[in-house]
Amino acid sequence: MSSQDVLQDASTLASYNVLLQVMFRVLTFLLNAFTLRFVSKELIGVVNVRLTLLYSTLVFLSREAFRRACLSGGSGSSHSWRQVINLLWLTLPLGVLWAALLICVWLWLLEVPDPHSVPYYGPAVVLFALAGVQELLSEPLWVLAQAHMFVRLKVVAESLAMIAKCSVTVVLVVSAREWGLFIFSAAHLVYTGFLVLCYAVYFIRFLGSEEAVRKNFPLHRVADLLPCKNGGEPLVDWTLARLTWSFFKQSFLKQILTEGERYVMTFLNVLSFGDQGVYDIVNNLGSMVARFIFLPIEESFYIFFAKVLERGREVRRQRQDEVAIAAEVLECLLKLVLVIGLVITVFGYAYSHLALDIYGGSLLSSGSGPTLLRCYSCYVLLLAVNGVTECFVFAAMSQKEVDKYNLVMLALSVSFLFLSYILTWWAGAVGFILANCLNMGLRILHSLLFIRRYFQFSQWKPLRGLLPSPLLLVALAVSAGVTAVSESVFCCDGGWVLRLIHIGVGAACLLGVLVTVLLTETRLVQFVRTQLLPWYRKKRS
Repeated sequence: MSSQDVLQDASTLASYNVLLQVMFRVLTFLLNAFTLRFVSKELIGVVNVRLTLLYSTLVFLSREAFRRACLSGGSGSSHSWRQVINLLWLTLPLGVLWAALLICVWLWLLEVPDPHSVPYYGPAVVLFALAGVQELLSEPLWVLAQAHMFVRLKVVAESLAMIAKCSVTVVLVVSAREWGLFIFSAAHLVYTGFLVLCYAVYFIRFLGSEEAVRKNFPLHRVADLLPCKNGGEPLVDWTLARLTWSFFKQSFLKQILTEGERYVMTFLNVLSFGDQGVYDIVNNLGSMVARFIFLPIEESFYIFFAKVLERGREVRRQRQDEVAIAAEVLECLLKLVLVIGLVITVFGYAYSHLALDIYGGSLLSSGSGPTLLRCYSCYVLLLAVNGVTECFVFAAMSQKEVDKYNLVMLALSVSFLFLSYILTWWAGAVGFILANCLNMGLRILHSLLFIRRYFQFSQWKPLRGLLPSPLLLVALAVSAGVTAVSESVFCCDGGWVLRLIHIGVGAACLLGVLVTVLLTETRLVQFVRTQLLPWYRKKRS
């Protein structure tokens, strides 16, 4: 497969992933707004912070390293899929071990919530861990689907699973509110069960079919999806196994950085369960765009960079046409996420209070809620840049560099936890966001230095993507001033007429910024049209 074909598949994957994440975020957004009317903020805090942390820790530490290793390799490399499947099945026993350890910690070492306001905490811990282990059953199938760009499979599977989860939650919240945490545990088990079922049904029907033969799919029978030894080959590819171990050491540290504020809240009790609930709702609202745009781009283009570039090899020793397209894509991606991040930062400041008031009423818009969301709007800009730079760095690093970066991640993890505790003690929940900003800035700096060093003896300068046009910066600055004045005059205690005026002012400013982007960032616009809009690309072809 040529680098252009890989780019097209990765772009399609990113586009569908963005649409999928948009649907997820909208459904979750509506579900949270609905449940806020029926359950306490303490219950939401336990579910969205403590139990979700248990689940995310289990699945991330069990599978992230395997995913990164098994999806790595330049265009000229090849792996035995028999050995890859065997390696991926190790995620299941690893997940069981993590589940047993984390259940003990969550039940016996952490503070137990009041059973009257948060009933059935113990069974919920076990069920959330079970949901994580259940999801790991689909891991070999997920990697196969990603490696062969089965984009519609992921969209259908995760869509059905999310719809089923939301349906179960709504029905139980309305009809059986007294079940407490059982409601959310059952919904999460349904979600992971649907994921496993969809992937299993697809591959059972696909293997051995005419389509599989036409695509030259490396596996032929359902039995090939199960672990077994192939005659004459080692049980696993030990090169991939060592790379997995390197990523595993890194994934533990990355998890601390990704979920650091939840670990601090959970283990150090710096906020009450109610305050944790409010913070998490604001955090989810603020990170919606980051999750449904930036994360799918990072996941999809990591696959592109990993396939096009040869890990650990200097630029001049690789195929120059593939390095050229990788550099061009990196530059356009940096420009894209930078522009989106700047827009969110500018308009997030003036519309945070209004957004929270509409979403959750005075429960969210009073107190520290608007300040939290404004700070998060700035943090989104750092998230955007970091996602793209790290997806390139992780695809291009050699195993030795990955091991070395683990030490950097260790230092960042320790400093983040320390900063989180100190800044939270000083500034409350805002301290979590400030600590995240500082650490994200350091991670970006490390990635930028790596990219600059990677391309220093070549003709390509992809970091130019971080330089927006001066006219665009002027348009953003004007929009920031106009919307700030509009908020002070029209929002948010004067009724809906004044609120609509404030929204109209923001819409006009946003339109002006978008027109400026179309006029000044023509290369970026062309990249988005041809690579990130699959319907446009199909029409052109």
